[in-house]
Amino acid sequence: MPKILIVEDNELNRDMLSRRLVKRGYEIAIAVDGGEGLAKAGTEKPDLILLDMSLPVMDGWQVARALKASDTLKVIPVIALTSHAMAGDREQALAAGCDDYDTKPIELPRLLEKIELNLKKSSGA
Repeated sequence: MPKILIVEDNELNRDMLSRRLVKRGYEIAIAVDGGEGLAKAGTEKPDLILLDMSLPVMDGWQVARALKASDTLKVIPVIALTSHAMAGDREQALAAGCDDYDTKPIELPRLLEKIELNLKKSSGA
């Protein structure tokens, strides 16, 4: 069962996402700020990270760059989750090291497709 690390400071978003993903068979780890997210990426060894971009301590852009700068963590696919849906935001997230991008409010079927696609890519399937 793949493990997903949710890095999200909004309790309602964390709760909704974690409950829905657990129902679909994923194991979940949670971090409430960027610093904790980066630390848990190292200790939890998730198969994928859902990363809010507007976080306290370290924002998602900083976390994504730090993850991709790490030899051991750079292989973990990262999906940026953001309410920033302006022109260029997707490109900015990808440039920071995110592997994919999705907007809030979260549309679960679309996000699930992106999760499955990125898990397949990272496993070489």
